[in-house]
Amino acid sequence: MGTDSANNSAMRWLAALASGAVLAFVLWDAFETVVVPRRVSRRLRLTRLFYRATWQPFAAAARRIRSVKRRESVLSIYGPLSLLLLLAVWAMGLIIGFGLLLHALGSPVGLPGTPPGLALDLYFSGTTFFTLGLGDATPQGWRARLVTIVEGGMGFGFLALVIGYFPVIYQAFSRRESAITLLDARAGSPPSAAELLRRHQGGDGADALETLLHEWEHWAAELLETHLSYPLLAYFRSQHTNESWLKALTAVLDASALLMVADVKGSCARQTRLTFAIARHAMVDLAQVFSTPPREEAADRLPPAVMARLRAELAGAGFALATGDDGRLAALRRMYEPYAHALSDYLVQPLPEWHYEQRRRDNWQASAWEPDPARLDDY
Repeated sequence: MGTDSANNSAMRWLAALASGAVLAFVLWDAFETVVVPRRVSRRLRLTRLFYRATWQPFAAAARRIRSVKRRESVLSIYGPLSLLLLLAVWAMGLIIGFGLLLHALGSPVGLPGTPPGLALDLYFSGTTFFTLGLGDATPQGWRARLVTIVEGGMGFGFLALVIGYFPVIYQAFSRRESAITLLDARAGSPPSAAELLRRHQGGDGADALETLLHEWEHWAAELLETHLSYPLLAYFRSQHTNESWLKALTAVLDASALLMVADVKGSCARQTRLTFAIARHAMVDLAQVFSTPPREEAADRLPPAVMARLRAELAGAGFALATGDDGRLAALRRMYEPYAHALSDYLVQPLPEWHYEQRRRDNWQASAWEPDPARLDDY
């Protein structure tokens, strides 16, 4: 009898320790993920482990899909689905934690025809957390009633958390995508630095280009703030398969680098440097969030043949590059391209090209009911 009593006591202490650890781990992780408005650098986090364990196999399976449109459709599911699954993981963790706490108190739960034990404790914890109010299982004693009250209140709090979390995520996503959609008519689909500068040639274009860079300075700052606070936003895909936040950010960095090398004068030059700085800041910090160290790709995004075509087109648009400026451009590219390559591989989001040899239709020109849509050169 003494041995059995000692074993039961030890089991209850272990259950109490496990309960405290689980509850603290889940509650602190939810607090850091939802409430704390800044990046959390701690590596041992439930959210980080969840996304590491789910995204990599999901992305590996998606890479096997050859059709770009089908692959993007599959990848677009992950962001919203992962949000729902993360909330389910938090809820399950809290239910298990309170179930272990009841077990540590001696399983003070009564249900006619069912012996007390861990299974009944977990069942009662689940019905209490989701505030089902079934009434079939009842707490026995004041300690169990107190735990029931605390868990029921936490269930209401969890519901409020979900209700408040979803609008924040989707509002940030909507603001991000609105700017990306506006870039369609200004830089092409997908966007490219050459197309962005070509469409802003001339006197009026220079003023519009400065305004655009000013707007994208603010867009990059908001991207940095929202995606550091809520990294799961990076997994949300754009509406069109040829658009993404990473393509847009890279295209703006490419265009800013070209303008800095072209030695644009006046207020536009200052705005170019400011936009490049905050866009590069966003690229580097997001690479750090996802633990994707910078790396060089074997295939150069701007080989000599493409550079020659790009130089000729920019000269015709009034953004002439000096012959000896290739080194300056390469130095600017090294500041952000390795990070863009790392994020591109991790998120399965291809980077835009500097210059597309063949002109492509913008998304606004495409329609399922027009077999012969308008040409880009007409506008």
